[in-house]
Amino acid sequence: MEDNCFNQTVFLVTLLLAIAASSVRGHSTRVGFYSSTCPRAESIIKSTVESHFKLDPTIAPGLLRMHFHDCFVRGCDASILIDGPNAEKTAPASQFLKGYKVIDDAKFQLECECPGVVSCADILALAARDSVVLTKGTSWAVPTGRRDGTVSNASDTDGNMPGFQDTIDVLKQKFAAKGLNTRDLVTLVGAHTIGTAACEVFSYRLYNFTSTGADPSINPAFVSHLQALCPQNRDGSRQIALDTGSADRFDTSFFANLREGKGILESDQRLWTDDLTKKFVQRFLEVRGSLGLSFNVEFGKSMVKMSNIEVKTGTMGEIRKVCSKVNEY
Repeated sequence: MEDNCFNQTVFLVTLLLAIAASSVRGHSTRVGFYSSTCPRAESIIKSTVESHFKLDPTIAPGLLRMHFHDCFVRGCDASILIDGPNAEKTAPASQFLKGYKVIDDAKFQLECECPGVVSCADILALAARDSVVLTKGTSWAVPTGRRDGTVSNASDTDGNMPGFQDTIDVLKQKFAAKGLNTRDLVTLVGAHTIGTAACEVFSYRLYNFTSTGADPSINPAFVSHLQALCPQNRDGSRQIALDTGSADRFDTSFFANLREGKGILESDQRLWTDDLTKKFVQRFLEVRGSLGLSFNVEFGKSMVKMSNIEVKTGTMGEIRKVCSKVNEY
């Protein structure tokens, strides 16, 4: 009897130690992390995003993309915000990101309210959520408690960031490396329901893609439409909506466009040609059916998973005073 009790005690202690060790290795963010240390943190960030959005609605997709880029390189630690000649933000994959001033503005206000408490990484995670809400998407509870990284290298984007020419297999591998599955992949790519892409990013699909012309996965009628918007050898910086007909609203129109062969990015359209990813696209378009999925609900779930990629908590990293600069102690 005593041996059994002893063995049970040893088992429980071992289990608790394993759980504790897992907590240290994994993330330990939680909803309401600042409820006592900076109660107005989330409302300050929300109002800041709203005020900037009124002046420039394009900051919504900008902030959402920025959070995605941040998490896929060194984890969600605000390394994308750090300035420097070879910092992440200088990498080709990051050249069209926008919204840095929004984060700086929110950080300035938070430093006045509660100095040295709220991390830049958390500001970015919350601003991304608020951007979705401002474009008519559904809100979700964002776990906070991240700390900021101190390293930012453009070279770290190589091999980590999903690319617009990646095959589905490559995308699956990149997402899996971050603990995200195929459902998360399709769901998070759905963020392209808002925002734009420059002609230079996808115009290769419109001209001489094959010996007979444009990318055959594009709806032929849509090819003519895009060619009119992005003439060959003209202004490659012109911005084109990623979700034709609904670029400013967070909805499932993006997936409907993939079904119609109207995906702007090659990697986006490929979601419709791969059997597994296609099933999730179809499920987002069949919400009323037994196999239907709510895109807004799933997006919140996948964002929480993504926002906990390799986070720094506890004594790891730092809380930056200025988001674009690493603190000097």
